[in-house]
Formats: sequence, C-alpha cells, structure tokens
Amino acid sequence: MAQKTIIINKYGIMNTEKNATLTKGILLFILCLFFCNISNKLLAQADPREVRKENFHGVINLDIRNSKADWGPYTPKAAPAGAPNILFILFDDTGQAAWSPFGGGINMPTLQKLADNGLIYTQWHTTALCSPTRSTLLTGRNHHLTGNASITEGADGFPGAHGRIPEQCETIAQVLQENGWSTFWIGKNHNVPEQDVASGASRKQWPTQLGFDRYYGFLGGETNQWYPDLVEDNHFTEASYGPEEGYHLSKDLADKSIEYIRDQKATNPSKPWFLWYCPGANHAPHHAPQEYIDKYKGKFDEGYDAYRKWVLPRMISKGIVPADTKLTDLNPLPPSVSNQGDYVKPWNALKPDEKKLFSRLAEVYAAFSEYTDAQVGRVIDYLEKSGQLENTVVIYAADNGASGEGSPSGSVNENKFFNGYPDELSENMKYIDKLGSPDTYEHYPTGWAAAFSTPYKMFKRYSEYAGGTCDPLVISWTKGIKAKGEVRNQYHHSTDIVPTILDICGLEMPKTHNGVGQYPISGVSMRYSFDGKPNDPTQKHIQYYSMLGSRAIWKDGWKAVALHAPLSGKGNFDKDEWELYNVNMDRSEANNLSKKNPDKLKELIAAWMDEADKNLVLPLDDRTAIEVLATLRPSEEKMRERYIYYPGTTPVPEGVAVNIRGRSYKIIADVEIKDASVSGVIFAHGSRFGGHTLFIKDGKLNYVYNFLGIAPEQKFTSMEILKPGKYTLGMEFIREKTGEHDEQIGKMKLYINDKVVAEGPIRTQAGKFTLSGDGLCIGYDSGDAVSNEYKTPGTFKGGTILGVGISVEKIQYNDLQKEAQRALNKD
Repeated sequence: MAQKTIIINKYGIMNTEKNATLTKGILLFILCLFFCNISNKLLAQADPREVRKENFHGVINLDIRNSKADWGPYTPKAAPAGAPNILFILFDDTGQAAWSPFGGGINMPTLQKLADNGLIYTQWHTTALCSPTRSTLLTGRNHHLTGNASITEGADGFPGAHGRIPEQCETIAQVLQENGWSTFWIGKNHNVPEQDVASGASRKQWPTQLGFDRYYGFLGGETNQWYPDLVEDNHFTEASYGPEEGYHLSKDLADKSIEYIRDQKATNPSKPWFLWYCPGANHAPHHAPQEYIDKYKGKFDEGYDAYRKWVLPRMISKGIVPADTKLTDLNPLPPSVSNQGDYVKPWNALKPDEKKLFSRLAEVYAAFSEYTDAQVGRVIDYLEKSGQLENTVVIYAADNGASGEGSPSGSVNENKFFNGYPDELSENMKYIDKLGSPDTYEHYPTGWAAAFSTPYKMFKRYSEYAGGTCDPLVISWTKGIKAKGEVRNQYHHSTDIVPTILDICGLEMPKTHNGVGQYPISGVSMRYSFDGKPNDPTQKHIQYYSMLGSRAIWKDGWKAVALHAPLSGKGNFDKDEWELYNVNMDRSEANNLSKKNPDKLKELIAAWMDEADKNLVLPLDDRTAIEVLATLRPSEEKMRERYIYYPGTTPVPEGVAVNIRGRSYKIIADVEIKDASVSGVIFAHGSRFGGHTLFIKDGKLNYVYNFLGIAPEQKFTSMEILKPGKYTLGMEFIREKTGEHDEQIGKMKLYINDKVVAEGPIRTQAGKFTLSGDGLCIGYDSGDAVSNEYKTPGTFKGGTILGVGISVEKIQYNDLQKEAQRALNKD
C-alpha cells in the first residue's frame, strides 16, 4: 500500500491528502467566522466613551476649572496655506468651431482674455450629452458608474442608467468641502432625478446634499431664460423681477455668483472657494437681449456650408487642428443607419424664407453666447478688482457638442422635438422678428449644429464622432500656469477634470466616504500639461464612449466607431458596422482604416466590450425620444388615476404631476365665488409653448389648451357670467383617436356644475409640455403664462379655490362632478 501523507496544519487539524478538500472547507469556515466577528465589531453601535477616548486629548474632571479643553476634533479642517480658488464655468451645447478663441464666428471676449492668459485644449472630450458629462465633472468617474447613461429624463432601471449618483461616487465638492473650501453651485444642474424635482420629494441628490454649501439655479435640463424655473438652496423660488425690467437668467446668475463670493469673503476671507458656474447658455431656448442680436445681423447669411469652409482655415491658423485636417461630410452616416431627424439640408437647396429664418436663428444663438460671456466677464472683473483672480484656477468649457435638437427645419419652439412634431416654415416665419424674445423658445436647425462642430462629423448625442464629444476647454491660472496663450494637444476627457482639481489642491479622492467604499477615479490629472509643450504625449490611454445607442472607443491614438444613430429605434447592435481611425494623424476622422487594419479594429472592439463590462454600460438603448421620455419611472408616490391639488403650493413638476399624455382626462375645481369681479387662474400647467389652463376672465369660465405654442390657442369660453355662489367648474377631454404625429385628437367639454357650457374638437400633445420647469399650479400660473389671455402670475381673486381634482380614470365626468359638489357643500 502506498504510504499516506499526514498533514498537521497550523490550526492543529490532522488530515490526509484524501480529505484535503474537506480541510480546505473547514479552513474557509473558520476564516469566515473570523471575518464575520470583525465585521460584527465594526457594525456594532459606537460607544461614545470609546469615541471620546480615541479622539479627545484634553482632560475631563468634575469641574471645568480643573479640566482642559481640546478643540482639535471639533474644528473644521482648513485648506492648505495658499490653496487656490476654483472657478469652473460650464456652458452647454457648444461645438468647438463656435467660439472666437477656437476660430469661430461668435465673439467671446471674456473667454479670449482667459485663453490669452492660459491654455487652450484642442482634444478635450465629453460624453456627448448634458447630465452624463456633468456627472463625470462632479465625480471623476465614467458616466455609467454614476448611473447617468443618459439625461435624467432618460433614466431606466439598470446599474448604469438609474439616474442617481451613487454613494460610491463622492463628488469633488464633498472632497473640497471636507478639506476647507467653501463650495457653491450656480445655474444648471440636470443631475437631480426627474421624480425628485419636487417640493415633497427626497433632496438627497440636490446640490446642497452633494457637498455644495449654496445653490442657485435650475434643476432641469433647460429653462426659459426670461422666465426661469428657479431653486435656491433647498427650496423653489421666483425671479425677483421680470424681462420688462431687464431680467435675463445669465445676468441673474452672474449677480448671484458675485453675491456668494462677496458674502463668503466678508466672513471667511482666508478660505478658498470652489464655484461651479453653469449658465443656461447655449442650450435652447436661445434667448438674448435685442442689442446683442443686432450685433450679428447678416453675419450668418452665407449659410452653414460656407461657415464650415470659412472656419476650418481659422481653426488651423490658431493651432486648434493640424494643417492637413480635412472637412467631413454634412451627412456622414449611410441612409440605413442615419436618423432623418438629424439630416442636414444643403444650404443651396433651401427656399429663400428658410435661409432667412435659419440665418436669424444662428444670430440669436451667437448673441445668447456672447451676452452670457459678458456676464461671466463681470464675475472675472470682480475677482480681478478684489485681488482674487491671480490665485483662482479658471476652467471654461462646454459639456457637449452643438445641439441638433432643432430638427432639419429649425424651430421657434424646441419642445416640438421632444414631442416628435415637425416644424412648419410658414408657422415659424410668423416669429421672424421676435426670435430671441419671450415670444419664442427657439432652436437653430441641424445645419448649424454641424457647422459649429466643424471639422468633425455630427453633433450632440453622437458619441461615436468628435462632433458630439470634442468641446472647447480653456484653463487659466495666473499663479500656477507660466505658459500664456498656448495650445495643448493632449487627448483628454471630462473624467480628467476632477483628478486635475485634486492634483492642483494637493488632495486625493478618499477610498471610503461615510463608510462606503468608493469607485476608483476613471480619469487622469491634466496638470502635467501646464508646464509641458503643446505636443507632449498624453498621459491618458483609453476612453470608451456610449450614448443613446451610439458608441466608440479611443485607445492610444486609435479610435473605433460603431455606425449607429442615437434615438433611431433601430436596435440590432450586434449587426453594427465599425469604422477605424488614427486620430493622431486624422483629427476629423475622415479616413476610415477598418479595411486596411482589421486586427487593430478587432482589438479596439474587444477593448470596448471590456470597458463596457467594467463600467456598467449595457444594455444599449437607442429608443426614440418619445419612447425614452415616456418611460414610467418609480417615485416615492405610486402611480394613481386621480390627483388632488390645493391652492398656494409651489409648482408641481411634470415628472411627478398627473400624466394626461395619450389619454382622456378631467379637471374638477371646487370654487366659491364671493365677488362678481372674480378673475384669475384656477389651474395651469405648462407655458405658452405647450400647456393647458382653466381660468376665469370677465366673469366667464375659460379653458385653453396651447398645443406646442402653435397659433391660434385652442380656447373655449362659457357664455354664462359667474355670479357669487358655490360651483364645481371643470372640463373633460374625451380621446377619440391618434393623429399622424402621435398627438391625441378628441372632444373637449367645459362644465359649470353639471351643465356643458362650451364644447368642440381639440388635439393634445404626445409628449411633455416642457423638458423641465413650468410645473402644475393651482390659483396662479408660474413663469411663462400658458395663455395670452392673462399675464403671470394671474392670481385668482374674488373667491376661494377649495381644491382641484384631475382624473385620468374611466369614471364619467358627471360622477366626479357630484363627488366634488358633495365635498363643496360639506365644506
């Protein structure tokens, strides 16, 4: 017989080779018990005496006179001596070829001043969309790791797409706040889940819970620049004056930035600050003062084809792109792949009115950008005069490429894009002399998106091509950057900003935060480039891209691109054709090398799959805008068919308000009229660019459904004059069919008590009234008025609104009316 080997391990367990497997199991069990014991100790409730013993180093006796204080554990940490301020200015929807420091036709004097005193980065990239890019700039992690696969309104129930920055991603504001910086966020947010943009919802994802001491701005993806949807700190608020008195959001945000810094310096002058300053520009709606619009009169009359040919040599002369950079096609994707909503019409094929409209839309966009830059200039001037600019790191950038959401035809109401409703030239031409004013919610056509993204292919939303991702970036720091007015050609990404700020401040991203282990930083610091040369090798080696079904990967100068249009609804990702580019040699991605170098393409496709797995990218989603925006997302309140609202509450955002889209609905109001001069808004939701409202004017009950701002308003008015007394007032929409563009068509009935006082056909929108803002109001109308029959706030006077019910259930209107009447009588 073969001799058996006897093994005695360090735990005193004797065994043979035959039962070695059993021994391993026992060992694992013992180790499990050991670590569970440690874990239980860690999870045990803290004993305050032990905490005191560990942290307090003074002396405690019965009498304080015989005791010695220790303030160490209770004094907030101070920033290192000489630590800089950080001012991060983040514009929206701006291609690299738009702004003058990069060769573009939009004059940006403040940005130029900073560029002359610092560095222009020519290959800085973003995720191609707002919320995802902003999440990377907040955390330094790739956008899927932050749960932001898309905009917050496109969130879905998957690990990389849920729309909530997880506890594993501490923000740069939290790190700086914990290390002695004051932290402020001004302007656009777009990182609060849609269902949390509500007075009664969780504020866990709001700025002041993510490390910011103060916040003033708008939480959604866009807002009316004349009538913004505002939040300060943790509460909704209204602008203190209106456009008639010179209000514009860009001006307001500059005022608030100066106020926050001035107030901080009045009490803590030695403390550095971090200000994330996010104007509404250049996102739609494009709104600007007339004097700035007039500056650009005729500047874009030659059209977007001509602009591309004009701007490329200027970009080359400034060193933004290499001398041999080629101009790419306006419509580069094959018909089988492309999204017709993103098609660019050739300029020479346009009608005269189209050219006139398109040129004016570009003028307003340019004016919006320059006016906002001038407001930023006021902040820079304040810092200079107060002696703070020298040691302030100023980062000036945009979050994605120029926007193609104005459709091939341009729009006076961008909300048509989000409703899948086409623009009509004659309708748009009615507003040619009002563009940029409160009467429009405009967006230029796709041709200008392509032009302002020169020389690259496509624009915002397209993550496969540089037109969606290669954006302006300037960094200026008088005290810390010796080079002045130089370019830097190193390849970088939005994930690299946080590690750069940490590097500048001498800090590291903690391994844990509030007891939660942290995801590693995805980016690399760019500080090495401050003292380097324009063409030094980049210290970044790989970056994946994925957005709304489009995708690509860059690795060590090579880039693989999957041909797939975002929001196309075509699916079949496994059948995507891939292209290959050497972007070190071919900046505009004009020369596809996939056939010449198939092995490199295979390598990069495999690398994309590996990065997708590590960063929680799958599943891919290319559903249409209507499908994505209409996805039901869970909130703290369960979906229901009947909603009750009361007067005096703050506007209820559309993400949590009653959803009447695509269905029949009823509105019932319990009203007591006390005065024959009664007037004002009973119910309102939306704005003049899409919404509906129930109101009293001249003693008569009115209902208006404003369909995407298309004139005339769908208006219904009672002939009966309302006398003092108790009433149930309301309306009912009975859906009959779906129209050509998914709009709902049916009949509306207006009621006073149980009597129909007006009726007729109407159509209702397929999508939302607004991307954000202009919420549901009772007893007034916030922001921009739904109907031109009254001016905001249109406060209800001459009576009392007891409550308003909105129902999308199948119960008959008369039954609801009887319920409301009983409630009114009981009250």
